[in-house]
Amino acid sequence: MTSTSVLRPALAAGLAACLAGPAAAQRLPAMGDSATARLNASPRHGEWVKVPAGDSDTVNAWIVYPERRDKAPVVVVIHEIFGLTDWVRGVADQLAAEGFIAVAPDLLSGHGPNRGGSESVDQQGAVRLIRDVTPAEAQRRLMAAGRWAAALPAAKDRIASVGFCWGGSTSFALATVWPELKGAVVFYGTSPDSAALANVRARVLGLYAGDDARVLATVPAAQRVMQGLRKPYEVHTYAGAGHGFARDQAGRDGANARAIAQAWPRAIAFLRQTLGR
Repeated sequence: MTSTSVLRPALAAGLAACLAGPAAAQRLPAMGDSATARLNASPRHGEWVKVPAGDSDTVNAWIVYPERRDKAPVVVVIHEIFGLTDWVRGVADQLAAEGFIAVAPDLLSGHGPNRGGSESVDQQGAVRLIRDVTPAEAQRRLMAAGRWAAALPAAKDRIASVGFCWGGSTSFALATVWPELKGAVVFYGTSPDSAALANVRARVLGLYAGDDARVLATVPAAQRVMQGLRKPYEVHTYAGAGHGFARDQAGRDGANARAIAQAWPRAIAFLRQTLGR
């Protein structure tokens, strides 16, 4: 792993805490093929909700609540190009296990057959449908879901985003249009156009695969611009890992497993430092 920055003491302490303990493996998202079983066994309350998204639109979303007495900050989970799968719902559940209210909107809502969403198509169908989701629509729906969740009685009005692949790109882009967003975590997503970065107010954490040249090619320009603007953008690249390492943890001869074992605790520590506990 290479990093462009040194961890601040508070973030380093949070990362160490996440990595410690015998149950460390259970504090990572499930692998893609075991996500459904782990989700079904979760003790946390998760449910489907319909969120008003403006412009006479409604977006379906999966929300999971942490088991805690006090109010929790909100994390908006942005799915991959494959739509809102059980794996993404499992990621939301894992974030709830760490104390966050996690809401995962289905950005394919209404785009499928008979006005369905991700549930109405297979994986390749989702890839085709997502081409019809414009950045403006995705951002409007994500902001609506985040604000809706933050207004819940159990929530704090502090919001961050976490996205993977297409969702990683969308997470970074969301930071260019949403002043309320406190933090954006980018798992192997491309960077926005440099001109848009002047609008970023959130802290950004980028977690990238070392063998992902298409995505990595967009990172240096974003680093230069963000550094020039004195905006926080922390970048970590994991040697040998491939695109999609958070879901495909068994791939790349162990490199993907090593990557997620380091990247996920780092993301949790970042969210805790950015949003509070």
